[in-house]
Amino acid sequence: MCGIAGFCAPGRDLTAEEGRYKKILDTINQVQKHRGPDEEGTYLSKHCGLAHVRLSILDLAHGQQPMARKKGGEDAVIVYNGEIYNMRELREELEKDGEIFYTTSDTEVIMNGYCRYGKEFFKRLNGIFAIAIWDEGLNELLLVRDRLGVKPLFYAFHENMLYFSSEIKGILVVPGFPAEVDREGLCEIFALGPAKTPGKGVFCGVKEVRAGSVLTLHAGTAALDARKALQEEYYWKLEAKEHTEDFAQTVEHTTWLITDAVRMQMLSDIPISTFLSGGVDSSLVTAICAAELKKEGKILDTFSFDFTENDKYFQSSAYQPSQDRPFAEMMVKRCGTNHHFLECDNTLLADYLSPAVRARDLPCMADVEASMLYFCRQVVQYDKVALTGECADEIFGGYPWFHREELVTKHGFPWSNEFSMRTAMLKDEVLGELNLKEYEAAAYEATMETAPVNYEFSELEQGRQRIGWLNLNWFMVTLLDRMDRTSMASGLEARVPFADHRIVEYIYNVPWEMKCPDGMVKGLLRKAGEAYLPKEVLYRKKSPYPKTYHPGYERILKGRFAQMLSDQSQPIHALLDTKKAKAFMAMPSDYAKPWYGQLMAGPQLYAYLLQVNDWLNAYKIRIKL
Repeated sequence: MCGIAGFCAPGRDLTAEEGRYKKILDTINQVQKHRGPDEEGTYLSKHCGLAHVRLSILDLAHGQQPMARKKGGEDAVIVYNGEIYNMRELREELEKDGEIFYTTSDTEVIMNGYCRYGKEFFKRLNGIFAIAIWDEGLNELLLVRDRLGVKPLFYAFHENMLYFSSEIKGILVVPGFPAEVDREGLCEIFALGPAKTPGKGVFCGVKEVRAGSVLTLHAGTAALDARKALQEEYYWKLEAKEHTEDFAQTVEHTTWLITDAVRMQMLSDIPISTFLSGGVDSSLVTAICAAELKKEGKILDTFSFDFTENDKYFQSSAYQPSQDRPFAEMMVKRCGTNHHFLECDNTLLADYLSPAVRARDLPCMADVEASMLYFCRQVVQYDKVALTGECADEIFGGYPWFHREELVTKHGFPWSNEFSMRTAMLKDEVLGELNLKEYEAAAYEATMETAPVNYEFSELEQGRQRIGWLNLNWFMVTLLDRMDRTSMASGLEARVPFADHRIVEYIYNVPWEMKCPDGMVKGLLRKAGEAYLPKEVLYRKKSPYPKTYHPGYERILKGRFAQMLSDQSQPIHALLDTKKAKAFMAMPSDYAKPWYGQLMAGPQLYAYLLQVNDWLNAYKIRIKL
């Protein structure tokens, strides 16, 4: 994995100020160095500059970027972040077509494929990627993002130039670019956060390349309006289709898809590992990886995460019915892995709230994200590549909002049930300015209007398919963002086999009675895993990513929150009502009523608001109300 960045200036000769623009490229590389600690490079031409930092996974000795090749006699130059899992097959096809390769990197596969087939080649990629290509012959910059938005790519216009970067911080270091947030950005933070609207970057002027899309900026020969010269097109969109296979065929097909995706994502020139919670999803990925490595006489490294004294303070709930460790131990014994149990204590967890903001460039999933950042920094001391079980719940229907009819039919995001908690501490005048409930409703409706639906399904099942669409565009993306930023901030490459677009395309159209046979949550996935997993793990009731139940953690949060409230110089006072906040603190905590997802309840609201204040401070943000 890597970090990419650059800029394009229609009608302007950047080489006339070579020193200035090379310095900008170098500066962006430095703020994204965590994404690629091994190597870095830059490229500057008349209309375009590109920057790249590299985490070496494939072809360690070669494959440096930016990489240039000839296309029609003119240079085509690429910077790219991600992995192309079908690179070997694509390379063989391109070699048959007459293409010559000088490296074994997937970067060159993309470059040669584009030079021969143009934008059409992107449809043939199976992987996770954010790509920038400068085509000198066409005088065009292309920005391309993978189908499900696993790899990030942001952009903004400044002084009639387009700037882009893997992370928002790369844009914020552009000289003169303002760090501002307006009403829309605050609505993103308080009505939707830690999620955000696809395509938006929360900061004023910052946007996100949409998943499955290509942005094209034609530099031209005159000083064009860069915004008007930018074109967006989609090379992939999810479609609703008829499912024609019976249940036995569906189980067989699903088993093959999952096994093939995991095998493909084991592609690496360095050792790989897996996250192993003991749940169905990570256990299935681990079992397949361990079996494949055993064929080579290798032992898989595995990692599980928990919190200090959780065995003492754990509280079972509908969202988190059981602890993970006994099931992880069972899988370790079955697969013969080299396992590491990692723990995080209360103080460390609270201390990592701020670094998590720096990693995301936004307030994020509070301790759910802070703990993942801490754990990734521990994992990378052993391995640089890890496969995870992320995305299975969103794709196979593992969450309560797929199963409870009142949530399926709810008009609004089903993971934001306790909306009143979001507004409980905000000033009345801020609430009056923001219209948070209306903003949330508009975001929900805009997504639902685009949902691909099989109208042969019953009305309730159509609702479940729409819930699946919401998950793919919102909840899953939030978790993918968490995984990318926390892992890349640690120099770790985390892969997500369940997010293989072939799995998504197939499972999206499987009827609900097959996804959930006899009411069994994720029953299709469990059936597909029967050859790999023991029944105790396979039919275990779903339990999400762990969180701490230690009362000491909430005491730390409340202490830091009270300290923030008492310091009137803190920027969050422009938004918070101190009396409301103190009244909220006096109320008993409720761990069982999340205001976002399944894990973010009362204590996480304190953590989230601490992150909002830290974000406003660290990024020196000007609030525009």
